[in-house]
Amino acid sequence: MNSRVKEAVRYLGYGRHAVDKKTERLVRDSFEELDRIAKGRIVYRIFELNISDDGRVKIGELHITSKNLAKNMRGCRRAVLLGATLGIEVDMLMKRYSLTEMARAVVLQACGAAMLEEYLDEWQQEYEKEALKEGFYLRPRFSPGYGDFDISCQEDILRMLDAAKKIGLTITDGHMLTPTKSVTAVIGMSKEKVFCHKKGCEECRKADCIYRR
Repeated sequence: MNSRVKEAVRYLGYGRHAVDKKTERLVRDSFEELDRIAKGRIVYRIFELNISDDGRVKIGELHITSKNLAKNMRGCRRAVLLGATLGIEVDMLMKRYSLTEMARAVVLQACGAAMLEEYLDEWQQEYEKEALKEGFYLRPRFSPGYGDFDISCQEDILRMLDAAKKIGLTITDGHMLTPTKSVTAVIGMSKEKVFCHKKGCEECRKADCIYRR
């Protein structure tokens, strides 16, 4: 079982339990379908970064109160704001299957989440090569909704990126991204390489989550 399949299985809530062959086959088929129609797009901008002693983070003109984000960004001089999406085609595919084959629709949701993370990981690895030319190392991505980083900050991030115009990424009144397989994130840029910062599940305190790595 390759890494993307394992990640999708985690999103399905299997945890460390073995997945049956039928579900694994459905996961692989779903990835093949997503590979044909997904249109990954990213928009990003680099801003100066300032962190106050009381945990307030200033990225350009964006002011964020988050001790978790401040800890992740400590020692950084700049920050990358980004928005990314797999495109509306993925939403359309999931909606179609939700009307005819709910099991596949659920698996597509999990595969889409895993594919988005894979897409962002690959992008970040490539971008770090460019950042290193200027002497910067990248921290792990940190998204609104992690820890005490308020999810409502997504609206300001999208506005600063002009994401609606550039990649068709918008937000609902309930702070949900559209298309659904999308994400916003902050990446710190530091002159020093740091190994101890965490991301995602490792940062979250909900230890009993069924989706935990």
